[in-house]
Amino acid sequence: MLGFSSTISRKYLMAITGLFLCLFLVIHLLGNFQLLLPEDEAQLQYNAYSAFLSGNILVKIIAYVLYISIILHSIDAIYLSFKSRKSKKTRYRYDARKRASKWYSRQMMLLGVILFAFLVIHFYDFWYPFKFGELPLDQQGNKDLYQLVIASFQNIGYVAWYSVAILALFFHLLHGFFSAFRSLGLYHPYYAQIIKLIGVIFSLLMCIGYLGIPIYIFISR
Repeated sequence: MLGFSSTISRKYLMAITGLFLCLFLVIHLLGNFQLLLPEDEAQLQYNAYSAFLSGNILVKIIAYVLYISIILHSIDAIYLSFKSRKSKKTRYRYDARKRASKWYSRQMMLLGVILFAFLVIHFYDFWYPFKFGELPLDQQGNKDLYQLVIASFQNIGYVAWYSVAILALFFHLLHGFFSAFRSLGLYHPYYAQIIKLIGVIFSLLMCIGYLGIPIYIFISR
C-alpha cells in the first residue's frame, strides 16, 4: 500500500482535488451568469441565490469540502514542485525537458501562486463581507452582495487583476486537466488526444465565461 507521503499518492490526491475544483468552477460560473440579467432582476435573483447557498446545510458541507480541497491542492502542488526540482540531476536534463514541454506546464507553480493569491483576495472582497460584514439589504431582505460585486467590476484595476488571474487559470487548466487524468492512470494513446481536446475546450469555456462577465459589466454598467 502506498503511503500518503509517496509521490504517487500525492499525485492521486492532487488529481482528485483538481477535478473537484474543476466541477466547482462550472457551478460557480453558472451562478455568476445571473449577473448578466437585467439589473433589477439580477440584483434580486443573485442575492437570493447567495442567501440560499449560505443557508443550505448541504451546500455548507460542499463548501467545507471545497475549502479543504483548495488547501490540499495547494500544499500538494508545493510539495511536488519542490520534490521535482530537487530530483533534477543536471542542467542538461532540465534543458531537454524545457524543449519537450509547454512553457505553462513548467510554470504551474507560478500560475498556482497567482491563483492562490487571487482566491485569498476574492474571499476577502466578497465572502468575508457577505458572511461577517454589514451589507445593506435588498427589497427581499437579503444581503446585497450584488451591488458589492458590481462595484468591484466597475473598477478598472480590479477587472485588470481579475483578468490576469483568469488567464493564469486558463493556462493552469490547459496542463492540469489532462495531467489529472494521467495521474489517475486513465491514459491510453487511443483516447489521450480526446482528453486533451476536452481539456482545451473546457479551459477555453472557463476562461471566456469568467472573463466575459466582469468585462461586460465594466463596459455596460
